[in-house]
Amino acid sequence: MKLNNMVFHYGIDQLTVHRILAIAKGALKATIDETAIDKVNESRRRLEKMAHSSKVVYGVNTGFGLMCDVQISTAEMTKLQENLLISHAVGVGNPIDRELSKIMMICKVHSLCQGYSGIRLEVIERIVFFITHDLLPVVPEQGSVGASGDLAPLSHLFLPLLGEGEFWLGKDIVPAKKVLLKHGLKPIKLEAKEGLALINGTQFILAHAIVGLKKMQYLLDLADLAGAMSLEGYQGSISPFKELLHLIRPFKGSLKVAKRMRMLLQDSQNMQSHAACSRVQDPYSLRCIPQVHGASRNAYKHLKELVHIEMNSVTDNPIVVSDNEAISGGNFHGQPLAMALDYNAIAVSELGNISDRRCYLLIEGKYGLPRLLTEAGGLNSGFMIPQYTTAALVTENKSLCFPPSADSIPTSLGQEDHVSMGSISSRKFNQILGNLEKILAIEIMFSAQAMEFRRPNTFSDIIEENLKIIRSKVPKLEEDRLIKEDINSMIWLVKSQSLIVK
Repeated sequence: MKLNNMVFHYGIDQLTVHRILAIAKGALKATIDETAIDKVNESRRRLEKMAHSSKVVYGVNTGFGLMCDVQISTAEMTKLQENLLISHAVGVGNPIDRELSKIMMICKVHSLCQGYSGIRLEVIERIVFFITHDLLPVVPEQGSVGASGDLAPLSHLFLPLLGEGEFWLGKDIVPAKKVLLKHGLKPIKLEAKEGLALINGTQFILAHAIVGLKKMQYLLDLADLAGAMSLEGYQGSISPFKELLHLIRPFKGSLKVAKRMRMLLQDSQNMQSHAACSRVQDPYSLRCIPQVHGASRNAYKHLKELVHIEMNSVTDNPIVVSDNEAISGGNFHGQPLAMALDYNAIAVSELGNISDRRCYLLIEGKYGLPRLLTEAGGLNSGFMIPQYTTAALVTENKSLCFPPSADSIPTSLGQEDHVSMGSISSRKFNQILGNLEKILAIEIMFSAQAMEFRRPNTFSDIIEENLKIIRSKVPKLEEDRLIKEDINSMIWLVKSQSLIVK
């Protein structure tokens, strides 16, 4: 069934990475149906009953964080919630990508529609209006410690509900009041607990994880392609990818990569041409592709499972469970994603690390390849210096692998004495992915050049198709030229996901 013939129901259906990205792109319609409306209204009824009782409920008739022991009168509840957003909007740095702002809102609406947050339907409907009409708030990238949720970025995200903050208008940033006026919308007056429901949550971490997972999925497949092309250029052995070898150590990632390598090298004349050569073993960066790439796939699979749980969870606080009970807990804590994001940063970094080693193998001048992949060495430097670039990117990635989740700094004068720092983990994860795109682009440029020296041998159908795509943008290097343009073209092929990986 095509996505545009389907409707996603907030708070009822299950979100997936694919569905969220489809909603964000407008390819999948998302709506609040009657079941979710009933749940939201019932939750609000329960909240209002508690708010107007003598019962002390955190964040409803008390202050926040350290001030949780200060009781607030009924008359002050609205001001309390508005003050919460205004006081917590202290983010700094460059704005996040607009797509991330939209994904944050989609995830927040889905969480609120599950009926545990005590927020009014009209507030949720206003956020849905923003999503539907591409009214995307400006959110600074820095300032969240990942518990009590992503307080600063979520405050910036929802300031426009109050007529405060800013929206994107094309490439420009404009005051929220101006945009609301243009659409005939009045600022919303928040009521009891609503500000807290909006800014408690992990949606900043989650949005970055979703975008990163989508990119990582392609780059895992691309890394296999790059490895197969480098193996072809080096004329290495296909034996390390035999199924039996991996069945006796059956990690799922290794099994999948070995199978993919067999597919990528299938019916390669070049592979068959040196089947009886005297070489016994290849270096690890070729021989151990299933084990190394496979380990990164195992990490990816775990992160994907956790993200699926998180995007379908309620992560604000307190949660309203009955007429008489609101549980104050820690579902806003970002640690479950933070730790997984940190070791996925290592998983992505390692894909770049092994890729750089394959680049180095191809310029050593062994097994029929000219040194630096140029037949006119000396006068020409060939592919010497692009490997410096991969080395620099790999080292940058290694330096980004320090796990923020291992470092907690107490906030709120010790009330919030352990935080996840997951927002930093999620941002670094995407930085490392961006560097990996460049590293793999350069390796594939190297391997395409190396395979030129294996002609007239032919390669598998999928590799031949990719060579056509590459050569449409980057010609064979005959003598030194401005390789920067070639690298930029290769990076574009990777970022646009133009190379065939399956």
